[in-house]
Amino acid sequence: MNAIAKAIDAINELFGRIIAPLIAIITLIVLYDIASRFLFGRPSDWAFDVTKMLFGAHFMLMAAYGLRHHVHVEVDVLKRLLSRKKQALIEVLGYLIFFVPFIWMLITYGWRFFERSFSRGETTYGMVSIPVYPIKGVIIVAAVLILLQAIAIVLRAIMQLREEESV
Repeated sequence: MNAIAKAIDAINELFGRIIAPLIAIITLIVLYDIASRFLFGRPSDWAFDVTKMLFGAHFMLMAAYGLRHHVHVEVDVLKRLLSRKKQALIEVLGYLIFFVPFIWMLITYGWRFFERSFSRGETTYGMVSIPVYPIKGVIIVAAVLILLQAIAIVLRAIMQLREEESV
C-alpha cells in the first residue's frame, strides 16, 4: 500500500512541478495585454480569453498537488484533539463518504461537459475563436489526479489504523 501511495505522490508532485510555471506564462500574457492597451490604445484580441482559460487550467491542475502537500483548507480544531487512530478513522470515513463521491461526480459530469463541447466544436466568443474543449478536458484530468491523491491519503490512513492496532 505504501508503494502505491508513494507512486501517486510522485505523479502529483511531478505534475505540480510541471504546471506551476504556467503562472509565469499567464503573467507574461497579462503584461503583454496591458502594454498593448497602453502603447497602442487597444487590447489584444486573444489575451483575455487565453489568460482566463490558462488560469482555470492552472487552478484545477494544481489542486491535487495542493492536496498532496496539505495546503487546502481543513477544519481540524476537534480532529487534532483525538488519538492518531481516531484521526485516521475520520480521514478514511471522510474521504470515502464525502470526497470520493464528489470527485466521481466531477469526473462523470466533467466528461459529459467535455464531450458535448468537443462534439460541437465549441469556441470562445471573442474576435479570435479559441477552442474551449481542451480546457474542459482539464476538468477530467484534474479530477482524476485529485481522486488518485485521495486514494493515497486513504491508503496512508488505513496503514496508520493497522499500525495502531498492532501496537
